[in-house]
Amino acid sequence: MNSLDVSILFGILILLIILSALFSSSETSMMALNRYRLKHKVKSGHKGAILAQRLLEKPDRLLGVILLGNNFVNIFASSIATIIAMKLIGEAGIALAAGLLTLVILVFAEVAPKTVAALYPEKIAYPAAYVLTPLLKLLSPLVWLVNFFANGFLRSLGIKVKHHDDDHALTHEELQTLINEATSQLPAHYRSMLSSVLQLESVTVEDVMIPKQDVYAIDVDQPIEEILKDLQKSPYTRVPIYRGSLDEDLIGILNLRRALPVLMRGDVTLKDLIKISRQAYFIPETTSLSVQLGKFNQKKRRMALIVDEYGDLQGLLTVEDLLEEIVGKLSTDAKAKPNSDTVEMNEDGSMAIDASEFIRDLNKDYELDLPTDGPKTINGLIQETMESIPPVGTCIKVDDYVFEVTKISQNAIETVKLSFYTNQRTRHSTHD
Repeated sequence: MNSLDVSILFGILILLIILSALFSSSETSMMALNRYRLKHKVKSGHKGAILAQRLLEKPDRLLGVILLGNNFVNIFASSIATIIAMKLIGEAGIALAAGLLTLVILVFAEVAPKTVAALYPEKIAYPAAYVLTPLLKLLSPLVWLVNFFANGFLRSLGIKVKHHDDDHALTHEELQTLINEATSQLPAHYRSMLSSVLQLESVTVEDVMIPKQDVYAIDVDQPIEEILKDLQKSPYTRVPIYRGSLDEDLIGILNLRRALPVLMRGDVTLKDLIKISRQAYFIPETTSLSVQLGKFNQKKRRMALIVDEYGDLQGLLTVEDLLEEIVGKLSTDAKAKPNSDTVEMNEDGSMAIDASEFIRDLNKDYELDLPTDGPKTINGLIQETMESIPPVGTCIKVDDYVFEVTKISQNAIETVKLSFYTNQRTRHSTHD
């Protein structure tokens, strides 16, 4: 090397710095690749992505070949810089050359290329994979030797070096965060739907059911004329029919669409209606929505009656109720939902609410954060907190909300006024 011209040595030095920059940027870009985008590229047949994925399957070997190359060119560059300094300045220039080379490598071969690689990992990692793959094969004996000692040292510290396919699997919470952060890729309503799908596992049928007292059902002990009138008024296509008491003598479920030919006859009888009714389908109140969605599809049913652990009827669930948890409200049926009749916004930002409203519905429709791990309705929440039915005018604080009881009946709270303990939620006054 001493016999080479200084200009040639400078050329070699510049080439080594470029190679160092390439090794540094390839290391950062490989580690910064989005694993899920990489898998998508692999499935689409992208050659660079396929090579990159193969390299990442054994990260210790990938890092081994990159660091071998990087350290080799850096050490070689240091030797060349020393020779140049000796030729130009003499022994006094060795320290100066070391300092300048350190600064040059730090800026142009480390920080700058790694920053670019972190910002645009795919643009660098995929081309780099074409170079690193054959280089790894060429240097595999050296890489194996380096990894043997490095992995042995890590094992002595109790660190597992084996790579698992599920290392990059997302937890439920991480997936929820990913959905929330995808503001530019997904419209708000799509993000809301995906979030609702994730919550199906933690939400039970009890949380979204139509309560027993709100179930539209028909007592067949009344005259057939009254039964037919009630059927005409039904807001649903499937109606439970019972004799005397819905709890004690449920006959079945009448599908009005299938019953239409019978109902059109002038001589229809109660026996005809009972004959075409279908046996009711019962489910426990603790069933999660994700499980029930599959059961609805498996059993070809669109309505289920919900019972508690004692077999007592608690309410009713339809496929539409379940789907509304994902896509939002589908119709203006008679199911109790927060609307202008049950929730009224006051000018001061407070809300007049029917106490029978479901807490989850209020949270979803009005962006509240009321607790949902206990009672399902406002009435139940206040009664559990007070351990009694409080008189009119009673105010209680639940988290950041204040409830004022405005109307009660003999055995329940009828209406309440909800105010915000802080003044940060006045935007609700414009909700429709």
